[in-house]
Amino acid sequence: MIIKMISLILGGGAGSRLYPLTEQRSKPAVPIGGKYRLIDIPISNCLNSGLKRMFVLTQFNSASLNQHIKNTYHFDAFGSGFVDILAAEQTRGSDKWFQGTADAVRKSKRHLENHEYDYILILSGDQLYQMDFEKMAKYHIEKGAELTIATIPVTAKDAIDFGIMKVDKEGMIGSFVEKPSSKELPKWTSEVSASNKKAGKEYLASMGIYIFSKEALLDLFDKHPEAVDFGKEIIPEAITEKRKVTSYEYNGYWTDIGSISSFFEANIALTDNLPDFNLFDNIKPIYTRPRMLPPSKFFGTLFRKVVVAEGSIVHAERIERSLIGVRSRIGQYTVVTNSYIMGNDHFQKLEEVVEEDTIPMGVGRHCIIENAILDKDCRVGNNVVIRGAKGVPDEETDSYVIKDGIVVIKKRAVVPAGSRIGAPPPKDWTLTSS
Repeated sequence: MIIKMISLILGGGAGSRLYPLTEQRSKPAVPIGGKYRLIDIPISNCLNSGLKRMFVLTQFNSASLNQHIKNTYHFDAFGSGFVDILAAEQTRGSDKWFQGTADAVRKSKRHLENHEYDYILILSGDQLYQMDFEKMAKYHIEKGAELTIATIPVTAKDAIDFGIMKVDKEGMIGSFVEKPSSKELPKWTSEVSASNKKAGKEYLASMGIYIFSKEALLDLFDKHPEAVDFGKEIIPEAITEKRKVTSYEYNGYWTDIGSISSFFEANIALTDNLPDFNLFDNIKPIYTRPRMLPPSKFFGTLFRKVVVAEGSIVHAERIERSLIGVRSRIGQYTVVTNSYIMGNDHFQKLEEVVEEDTIPMGVGRHCIIENAILDKDCRVGNNVVIRGAKGVPDEETDSYVIKDGIVVIKKRAVVPAGSRIGAPPPKDWTLTSS
């Protein structure tokens, strides 16, 4: 079966909940897993599903995202594949930016007119998961659906943060509520598997992944010209109009990267013995930019559950449950725990590294880094303590932000030698001048 489908990946808004990681880049461009960017996840899922026609819709801080896509996703001259950026733009019909998910797709549909397609796959650019969209498309076709929504079983605790579907035994969605209250929840249970029911996962939450039949989407846009959001307007209207709206239940790993805490937890989870998100997969690889970097180099460092990207030079004493990104530099006697160091965008020249009056890129000697995220191109001097912890109050300065007990050092920030950020150092830690 040949499925004629185009994918639209939504780049999201300003990404304020992921600030300061989104201060200088869009959400899909945020580095993840040591060497990837968030946009690599939906694009890789599409490629692994045989879908090679993709548009990425953006409007905030899209320069680095454009560069990453341009340098990464190349298709041969004899195929029809592409990954193109569609940035919000002023036209004769509208001088406004994208007002919501549905508005972004509506304003971009004119760019699809030169392409032949029967279905539109709509994805988010800030989620972590591995999913076969071909199976979802075949399910959509078999059900004769106009709209299929990917759903995931969740507990009552999680359900209040999602759009929840009421799904019958045939997989048809009869009603929908956005972020129901705890009092409303009992009437929103759906038919789920015995194992999910036993685990208390009786609610089906929208994953923000949709397949629309072309004519159905165009008709909904025509009938509801003022609707700007799928979850709040288009989907409820489709259900109210008794259209064939189905649920495609997904039981694999999926997480929404919408906040600093969820981003941090998703990355640290990659260091588990058998992480739920598998980067080491021959069949469903995660694609990213080929950098042609040298291998990483270590000098007696003790590693426990660590992911290290290429091009790094590590002298640290000990690194535990952490991710070390591309071209990272970590000095002698430093200890890194439960942290994500994103690395650097380029190598420094040797004369810059040894210059006495400057702090080189990377982390210096005798430092303690714990429960922290260090964005790209940071410069951390010697004898620095950066420690996130529960109970540490939220704070923002020119060089760092503390959110939910996690310290985030901003991109290109300089942290002077001897600095203390966040929780105090351990009692057995002493300042040294070496």
